[in-house]
Amino acid sequence: MRKIYTNHYICFHQPRNMSDQNINIPEVSVDCVIFGFHATDLKVLLLKVDDSEYWSLPMGSVSRKESLGMAASRVLEETTGIGNVFLQQFQTFGAVDRYKYYSKEQTKAVLESSKKEATESLSYQSTISIGYYALVDFEKIAPPFKEYQWCAISEIPNLLFDHNDFVDMALVALRKDLRYLPIAKLLPEKFTLREMQKLYETILDREFDRRNFHKLLMRYEFLIKLPEKRKGGANKPPNLYKIDVEKYETALQDGISY
Repeated sequence: MRKIYTNHYICFHQPRNMSDQNINIPEVSVDCVIFGFHATDLKVLLLKVDDSEYWSLPMGSVSRKESLGMAASRVLEETTGIGNVFLQQFQTFGAVDRYKYYSKEQTKAVLESSKKEATESLSYQSTISIGYYALVDFEKIAPPFKEYQWCAISEIPNLLFDHNDFVDMALVALRKDLRYLPIAKLLPEKFTLREMQKLYETILDREFDRRNFHKLLMRYEFLIKLPEKRKGGANKPPNLYKIDVEKYETALQDGISY
């Protein structure tokens, strides 16, 4: 049975023996931009390479026995600890030189100085990466790593490889496909209309008229008003809502206007 090694920056199946050494597709990886929404900010999950000051996105190799989607789901589950995560492939990256802020030699040195058993040439020589983005509930994610961070889009540091480009392009794709995406997955199970409006405003980097936006959302009939209110604020407590999943999925088929 293959043993699974999980590192801070890359997760993949190690071969059982020499006859299985080609089980992973050489120089191909899946790299994931995991979006979460917290404190009115859209954030991205970053992982820190062991014993260093370097950060990257979650990434992993692709086995010859799994599809790209299966590989991305595996990396996400190993990274976040949860399954059944919404994943969307958004772009393939295959530039000749994919070392944007740190050279190939620097990247190789950083990764080889971390956990030896989980480092292969793929970790710093991957020439083709399939980009996926994921939409997750921030409150449900507890990565099984010592060092990770949820970083606001505007505060993302220089990352290894060309992972800053991954974040930029994932955000472009998210905005482009927003009408058909289940972005409510970024919200907690119970939320206010203002929180949902702020989510749209944050992703699109624009403001909406409060009354018109709320009226627009209510016409789709996928919001269920709860007999509870958000407590703790200085003003009148706002009502809480949750999603009617079946009606929400129906609305997404035709696209949700905003």
